Amino acid sequence: MARNCSFLVHFLAFLVIASLNDRFGICQQVDESDLANGASYIFGDSLVDAGNNNYLQTLSKANIKPNGIDFKASGGNPTGRYTNGRTIGDIVGELLGQPYYATPFLAPNCTGKTILHGVNYASGGGGIMNATGRIFVNRLSMDIQVDYFNITRKEIDKLLGPTKAKEYISKKSIFSVTIGSNDFLNNYLLPVISAGTRISQSPDGFVDDLITHLKGQLTRLYNLDARKFIVGNVGPIGCIPYQKTINQLSADECVELPNQLALQYNAKLKNLMTELNKNLPGATFVHANVYDLVMELIRNYKSYGFTTASAACCGNGGQFAGIIPCGPTSSMCQDRDKHIFWDPYHPSEAANVIIAKQLLDGDEKYVSPMNLRQLRDL
Repeated sequence: MARNCSFLVHFLAFLVIASLNDRFGICQQVDESDLANGASYIFGDSLVDAGNNNYLQTLSKANIKPNGIDFKASGGNPTGRYTNGRTIGDIVGELLGQPYYATPFLAPNCTGKTILHGVNYASGGGGIMNATGRIFVNRLSMDIQVDYFNITRKEIDKLLGPTKAKEYISKKSIFSVTIGSNDFLNNYLLPVISAGTRISQSPDGFVDDLITHLKGQLTRLYNLDARKFIVGNVGPIGCIPYQKTINQLSADECVELPNQLALQYNAKLKNLMTELNKNLPGATFVHANVYDLVMELIRNYKSYGFTTASAACCGNGGQFAGIIPCGPTSSMCQDRDKHIFWDPYHPSEAANVIIAKQLLDGDEKYVSPMNLRQLRDL
């Protein structure tokens, strides 16, 4: 009887240890196939959020229908992506031959060997500044996203050992950063809430603050062994259906102030990329000119197969369905691949595909000093 009890105790202890190992990625067997395709570590806002906000008490959520209606991996069910299908991050990963989408950091299955295929830290409503997006109550700012990567970084050490982990992070991992739009739309330009900030801080001062904070955040990632970066600038936020609708513009007009601020920020971001390439040894910072790329789609939408560059496919309110976000009671177009914008704020999957392909294989007009495929092969 005592022998049976002893066996049972040892067996239960084995199960507990196995469970802990699985949860924290300890002592798991990693073979070369787990490392073959490299990893994608994605930081940013709702343009690339793959579901982190599902796990937050927040007003910014996309895990409701009809979001994700064209996302094949989920059978058309919402996943927390703020579009009808794949994000730019998803598409780039596919085109680079990565067999898995980067898992949201807050998802329960973001453990063990999964993190070697990539992790998504992006959060709808998040920004460079910690105050950005407070209207949504909860969101992950860029500072928090970098904190979370620090946790992942330690887990990779446990999986691979410090030497191999450092090599994998620096040579086979791409760090993509898509952030900044909310710092204008849901911070500096936000009616009423931002009044104090706009009185106390000039646009120049606010943009300088953004660049200073982003520089610190990117340097923190560098100090955690990140070496291959692609950083997107802010798109033409004055041209989104929401801005056109609330300002009662015509289809071919954009709101001047948001675009002006975006261009101001973008000029300083490009200078920051040059500075970091010069001052951080071994790092390559690729600048993604999202502003010009999206503006090209908007201006010449017909030549890309779209029928509108102003109306949201899914939304309600005003001429461009641009006031109420996409949800179960929204009107929705049937020709989703003919709309540049899925909802009042975000591109459709069809637009994301064009953007992703340009970032992957485009020339220096849109991605410099090299494209993503060249960055991957460095």
